[in-house]
Amino acid sequence: MGFIGRQLKRTQAITGLTTTLIRGFGAAYRVGAFGDEPPRDKLPPHIQAFCRQMAGSFGVQVVQVAPIPQRHGLWVSNHVSWLDIPVVGSVAPVFFLSKAEIGEWPIFGRLAKAGGTLFIKRGSGDTGSVSEQIAKFLQGGSSVVFFPEATTTDGKQIKKIYGKLLQASMDTGLPICPMVIAYVDKDGKLSDDAAYYGNRTMVDSLKRVADNGQITAYVLPLDAINPANKTQKELTAILQSAMEEGLARLHAQVVTA
Repeated sequence: MGFIGRQLKRTQAITGLTTTLIRGFGAAYRVGAFGDEPPRDKLPPHIQAFCRQMAGSFGVQVVQVAPIPQRHGLWVSNHVSWLDIPVVGSVAPVFFLSKAEIGEWPIFGRLAKAGGTLFIKRGSGDTGSVSEQIAKFLQGGSSVVFFPEATTTDGKQIKKIYGKLLQASMDTGLPICPMVIAYVDKDGKLSDDAAYYGNRTMVDSLKRVADNGQITAYVLPLDAINPANKTQKELTAILQSAMEEGLARLHAQVVTA
């Protein structure tokens, strides 16, 4: 791709992202999400629409390999890229976790608050552990998603899963709802451009995704895991196995080259 082609795609991505943010603010105002407490019961369809538009602004098409159950629970996904957030958010009725300081950012922080994001408190002054905060959120009727690998990968395999936050499922009795994502390019290969790992900066990653413009994000839901009568260690092992098998199955279905 030549210089002009790259600049055109980047301009299209910036324009699309700007339009998405404007629409997001508009939807938030319409549902009254800028108050002290956003109306989380009304937000999921608006969040899903916003996330679909955000992925689309970078030329990323989101495909559900099987219908994603719209169930209440503790959702988990493999972690390949910053793209995972709009991809997961476009298909599942979830709210996201974030560091508390991001809520103070002028544009994205304000929109994240309006979108019902759970801002995690850390350090001195904590009202409880992160898992306790998630459990309280779940008990209030809001589903949460987190990435148990705790870091991004190249998307080829599942790294070691850290199961500490699965305690929230144990404390509430709500199911763990796993899904796996595979980013595939126009040639049917796993997209290295989509992956955000190693020494890549966010700017580098944004440029790679925008320049590609033809990435498909395939999402496969896995069977829900009932936490009853299981230890955290047992749940972690079950989830590790399920996600490894699920990702291998997804790759066999959608990677053709």
